[in-house]
Amino acid sequence: MASNPKRAVLGACLALLLAWPAAADDHALGRELWGLCQQCHMEDGGGNANFLAPSIAGLPQWYVQRQLQKFHDGIRGTHFDDVSGMRMRPMALWLKDESYMAAVAGFAAALPIVKPAPLLQGGDAARGQALYGPCIACHGPQGGGNEVLGAPPLDHESDWYLLTQLQHFKLRIRGAAPGDAQGAAMLGMVTLLPDEQAMKDVIAYIQTFPAK
Repeated sequence: MASNPKRAVLGACLALLLAWPAAADDHALGRELWGLCQQCHMEDGGGNANFLAPSIAGLPQWYVQRQLQKFHDGIRGTHFDDVSGMRMRPMALWLKDESYMAAVAGFAAALPIVKPAPLLQGGDAARGQALYGPCIACHGPQGGGNEVLGAPPLDHESDWYLLTQLQHFKLRIRGAAPGDAQGAAMLGMVTLLPDEQAMKDVIAYIQTFPAK
């Protein structure tokens, strides 16, 4: 029996109308949940070093949601020396299920990108360019990230936060927990940065990337 074009069009329109309230509700829920996040990450998502809160505005939804899930499941934020992580874990536990995580992660992703002013001093971007070479495979030549590999963008991240996380990987404060496949990959990569000066150098180079 031949299909009716008018009926098909009406069916498609009806499907869109039925889907629209759910999407709108997700955004409204994300906005509501963001009220808690903005107390540390600020209203624009640009972060606040005083609260150990990095810039998360414009980070991909998949990455923010994955990190919330890791905090929720205890893969992040349970090591005694991870002060900022331990502050995040109760926030993730407050999100009652995956739909809440998706909603607030989607809201953060939709915020305009904020690239915080650099706070670190003493980094040599010229030296950092060479050190960044191995990072390209996952994070891209200009820090754009790669969802398939689970690598977040670096081009608009807080420099102090990048240093903290590299130090945490170095000390196995982050990345050593069972179930953290992406973190485990970083454990090997951070061995290529022998000391804090090398970390500052590569971060200084990352800071030269345009935010996008």
